[in-house]
Amino acid sequence: VDLRIEAGECVALLGANGAGKSTLLQHLNGLLLAATGEVRVDGHRVEADSLVRVRQLVGYVFQQAEDQLFMSTVADDVAFGPRNLGLSATEVDERVRQALAAVGASHLAARAPWRLSGGEQRAVAIAGVLAMQPGALALDEPSAGLDATARRQLIEVLAAQRCTRVVATHDLALAAELCPRAVLLHAGRVLADGAPQDLYADAALMRECRLEAPVTGSRS
Repeated sequence: VDLRIEAGECVALLGANGAGKSTLLQHLNGLLLAATGEVRVDGHRVEADSLVRVRQLVGYVFQQAEDQLFMSTVADDVAFGPRNLGLSATEVDERVRQALAAVGASHLAARAPWRLSGGEQRAVAIAGVLAMQPGALALDEPSAGLDATARRQLIEVLAAQRCTRVVATHDLALAAELCPRAVLLHAGRVLADGAPQDLYADAALMRECRLEAPVTGSRS
């Protein structure tokens, strides 16, 4: 893979199962380290010695939101990262407030994470990453398992962010609406790179990648 993503871009990683979407995404903050070649984030090579800095720069949202939620309340979960940065209690509280407000989850602050719906858990997981104020978000299948209302809320939350966003997804309609750019992966390689609508319009390309274009591929 030879790929460059500029600061502030919102890019979808598309492909069938096994295409390499999650593998590539996990290289962006060092969950996986490159055996050959290199990955750089904001000029930092992603390697064992740089993981602390790289993970401050790239916040990772797992496909299974519950994998990120482990504290007794939502507020404590969102506060966990900022507290580990050694910030003051006042700064931590403000980051928690801002992050929960950004995802529309302020009313969940006192709730136990395991008592939330799937959409609420996804929102809280994203809030926990936003509280770290990363320069980029890496999201693995963020709309998986969400109902229509939760999916719409997710799109609105991600669209409102100004940081770099890299979204690995099977949800081609979400990619078309949210991302001006899509990178199509197949068998671990970049097969195409462009506007989602242009990729979807190439029937031969879509067949080769075992994908089916959404009925409506235009962005609203």
